Amino acid sequence: MSEKKTLAQKLHSRKISQPPAWLYLILAFIWKQLFYKRLGMSIEYKVDPRKEKGPYIVVSNHASRVDYVYTGIPFLPHRMNYVAGYNEFFRSHLALVFRLLQVIPKKNFTPDVYTIKQVSRVLKSGGRVCIFPEGMSSISGGNQPVALGSAKFLKHFAVPVFVCKIQGGYLTNTKYCLDERRGKVNVIVDKLFDPEELKQLSLDEITDRLHEAIHHDDYEWNKTARVAFDGHGEMAKNMQDLLYWCPKCGKEFTMEGEGDVIRCTHCGNGARLNEYYDLLPLSGDCVLPETPKVWFDQERANAYAAVREENFVLSEKVKLGMLPRYKYLTNNDTSNIVGEGVLTLDRTGLTYKGSCGGGQVTLHQPILSLPTYGMCTDVSRIYTFIDGEFYEFYPENRTVGKWLHCTEEMHRFMGGKWTDFAGGGEAPAKRPISSAIS
Repeated sequence: MSEKKTLAQKLHSRKISQPPAWLYLILAFIWKQLFYKRLGMSIEYKVDPRKEKGPYIVVSNHASRVDYVYTGIPFLPHRMNYVAGYNEFFRSHLALVFRLLQVIPKKNFTPDVYTIKQVSRVLKSGGRVCIFPEGMSSISGGNQPVALGSAKFLKHFAVPVFVCKIQGGYLTNTKYCLDERRGKVNVIVDKLFDPEELKQLSLDEITDRLHEAIHHDDYEWNKTARVAFDGHGEMAKNMQDLLYWCPKCGKEFTMEGEGDVIRCTHCGNGARLNEYYDLLPLSGDCVLPETPKVWFDQERANAYAAVREENFVLSEKVKLGMLPRYKYLTNNDTSNIVGEGVLTLDRTGLTYKGSCGGGQVTLHQPILSLPTYGMCTDVSRIYTFIDGEFYEFYPENRTVGKWLHCTEEMHRFMGGKWTDFAGGGEAPAKRPISSAIS
């Protein structure tokens, strides 16, 4: 009698094809009816991809968890195979629709041969593929550098590449609060590469073009667009998960976000967020960055300095989560808790020591193999792949923002290949970024 296949084995045994037209178009029609007007969506075509007869790839900034709507609707009636995080296929409410729509799994921030093979199958059949080169949805309202291998991926397939720029998507669905905040979302569609360009350009040149094309900061955009977003009186809810450092007294983890107000419990420094996400000082002596994204970047600058201290160590008690072997996750869970222990970051990398499934383990990821973390839902937990296995860490305190900053900056400081937009050697505040689509 053959052994029962695990969910992972079933997933990797699939041969992906183009999504069935009838199902894709029915679901797209439903999603369009549900989201297009509700989210105030508009589309601008600089080049219309619907005139393209053969296969192509779509790249986009990853603004939020509903980007399939913002990227899918502009290309109808063309169907696309989306590439999505491997771990999402283990969640019951996503597993069936992902299978029916032939979504391609990818282990984020780690090489995945299976993904390349399935993308190749789709493109060779004349299909179209949509990827989000950052590898995760926006944490801060701006985007991260593209994941390692993105340029090589595009150059390898050498098909036309179109780009979507999503404006307002993050402000509608922020990473720190899962509540929907209706306003407006603009999507700009353009052509980024022709096949001949991809053959001629170097990997660095392709990467630079990618960065320019998908670069966007929703907070900066809304300083001009002035779109009002309905935060239901809770614009600052959970905002301390990202804005954990007080710009006035310098203390960390003293910020509290509740209702429309984020305030330091130590010195009282803080702001009220209005419907445009403006930071309005609570008093005349408050010290505030220009936008929440600028605030987030100042925290990164602090981490940039901190990891350069010879004895830098970041440590936290955590719970350990893993993906199920046979039964899908329910209740919006992203992993099953299998243990608890201590997570430590230093110059060698990330180390977990503690329990796992009834035994004691030590897990270690070298810093050069750890560019960043994934976040399945909000800023309450982080995950990574160690030796190909998914591990999710739930910190005892609300410290995920600092873990993200310190890990990324330690990776770069120790010579990691995932550099920031300008190539990584300089302090975050000095890293220039340009924009291709305005």
